[in-house]
Amino acid sequence: MKKLLTIFFLLCFLRISFSQELLHCGSDEMRISTLKANPEIAKAVIRKDAELEAFTQEYVRQFYHNRMPSATYMIPVVYHVIHNYGIENISNAQLLDGITVLNKTFRKQAADTNSIVAAFKPLHADCDIEFRLATIDPDGNCTSGINRIASSLTTPGDHRVKSLIQWPTDKYLNIYVVQNAAGLAGHAVWPADADSIPAWDGIVMSHNYVGSIGTSNPTQSVVLAHECGHYLNLQHIWGGNNVPGFYFYPCADPFKDCNIDDLVADTPPTIGWQSCNLNGASCGNTVDNVQNAMDYSYCNKMFTYGQKARMHACLNSPIAGRNNLWQTSNLIATGTDTQIQPLCAADFSSNKTVVCNTSGINQIVFSNTSYNGSVTSLQWTFPGGTPASSSALSPTVSYSTPGTFPVTLKVFNGTDSTMVTKTNFISVLPSTGNTYPFIEGFESTSSLTGPQWYSNTFDTINRWQLTSSAASTGSNSVMLDNFNNTMNTKDELISPMIDLTGGSNLSFTFKYAYARKDTLSQDQLQVYVSKDCISSWIQRLNLIGSALETVQPQAIPFIPTSITEWQQASITIPASYYTANFRFKFVFTSKGGNNIFIDDINIDLSSGIDDLNNKLDNFNVYPNPITDLLHVAFLSEETKQLNFKVVDILGQAVYNLNTSIVKGNHEITIDLKQLSSGLYFLKVNDGRMEFSKKILVNK
Repeated sequence: MKKLLTIFFLLCFLRISFSQELLHCGSDEMRISTLKANPEIAKAVIRKDAELEAFTQEYVRQFYHNRMPSATYMIPVVYHVIHNYGIENISNAQLLDGITVLNKTFRKQAADTNSIVAAFKPLHADCDIEFRLATIDPDGNCTSGINRIASSLTTPGDHRVKSLIQWPTDKYLNIYVVQNAAGLAGHAVWPADADSIPAWDGIVMSHNYVGSIGTSNPTQSVVLAHECGHYLNLQHIWGGNNVPGFYFYPCADPFKDCNIDDLVADTPPTIGWQSCNLNGASCGNTVDNVQNAMDYSYCNKMFTYGQKARMHACLNSPIAGRNNLWQTSNLIATGTDTQIQPLCAADFSSNKTVVCNTSGINQIVFSNTSYNGSVTSLQWTFPGGTPASSSALSPTVSYSTPGTFPVTLKVFNGTDSTMVTKTNFISVLPSTGNTYPFIEGFESTSSLTGPQWYSNTFDTINRWQLTSSAASTGSNSVMLDNFNNTMNTKDELISPMIDLTGGSNLSFTFKYAYARKDTLSQDQLQVYVSKDCISSWIQRLNLIGSALETVQPQAIPFIPTSITEWQQASITIPASYYTANFRFKFVFTSKGGNNIFIDDINIDLSSGIDDLNNKLDNFNVYPNPITDLLHVAFLSEETKQLNFKVVDILGQAVYNLNTSIVKGNHEITIDLKQLSSGLYFLKVNDGRMEFSKKILVNK
């Protein structure tokens, strides 16, 4: 018998709908083509598999002959949550629940084991295998056993996620939680393949098949035990990959050869089940073991003694280092040698970090996530919050004063204590603010950390910043140093509060400048608006890759040096968002590109020189092109202060005039005869908005 498994190996538990309808898995076809293309890898896998199978058969023979008392094998586990800031970034509680469900299945402790079909109750084994989250990382540091890494690889969810992070596979079981596990519920690599391709060892799980809470549910929670069965050298209950020359043996095929099985003596031959038909029978059986963990029935509850023996054989074989996982020295090194762990680190999380000081939307719920020992008491401190302190496990705190505030947590275990303070952890934004028209050129803005503008980062790498290195107009703008950024980081820039009540047909525009590093860069800029200060966000603009760039790709850090390198974007604000608590935010997601700059934000009835009739009636610029004198004629409906500025294509002012005007007709003459031929821009600013028009000097 040969079990040909390759670098495209995905022994999979297919994702199914709640109606239990299986989706197609194309990994077996990939396996065949890859084996043909990689004969040396195929030979290595065959050799390792034959070695493991010979060891397994002898171990199982001894297991049944001697009925040796079973030791409990402890397996250190580390979760790697690969996410893109979506729902796949599941909670610690859901991850811990996944371990709980897994252990109940392996240790015959699930509450519903009494529902196992009578014929198989005597075969239901306590596998004497337990999984524990590591409390010490490979470098000897304290860990929660949970890593979180932002990466777009969460979407394909194939073996590439293992290139992001992998703890030593002979010391830890690496479980990767992703948005989409290659179109499957999960996939694992068997020991023979992992020994040949160590970089691919581990289990990949779609987030909604981990645990029984959060994004998952009790029905889907059975998948992790199934994948751990593959990890410990169990086949699907209907057999499959031990068929010489035939690498894909599908589930529930009525034309299958019932002489093909899973190499386990006490699991009767079956064609496999894709539904929980407890009366299901095939291959001449009175009833099939539909509830076996290695079937596709989704009512998986049990392993048999034969499967237990086969998994124990795997844990005693050196293939893929599985025999090192449970050794006392490794359990001590990974901090899994005892259920009682020392109090290692204080930590906490919250359901939000940015709120407005408005009753009803200014509450934050905090959660203790300290690890690893048992916490007997807690002491929270919340400067700026109400209450200012708490001993609750998960307190709710209200904030009414704008500003940024730290949070401190000290935890005790009866003997020791440890604490953590996170500075500027909470940002409270004011619930009152500007009225439209809203003009922002960042000329007088001094901070992006509140209480007006607020920069929020989803990582510790970067954030939006004020800059004087480039501007569409004036001297300043905001920028994100994306050239030196890390892939898939996400940064928000949240505006001050703006009162849009009474508005009608409002226009929202801004200028931006961006370059890609190369044609593969797919950076993303999104604009969202909110009608209640900091929630109810809806997307109004989404620019990606080439649709975002304003200049050709650049291999050096991009800084715009010409007005022509800026573009204007226009956004429609829904009428239902004309509220007193309006905000907008820019969200930039790094995908390997270059720097981005934003300037000249306007929200008003009009935003272009061609619509000046709403503000400066009968506006006229002539002649154009010009040789020396430019005339600007207009009708003003009110007394105001106006600034007239002419800038060159580098944004340098070549003419500047401030003048007061009264209601009525006006004409301004601008002497430009000193200018050389070229493109220039006339900018008119009334203190609320700025209009711009191209001027061509032709001499």
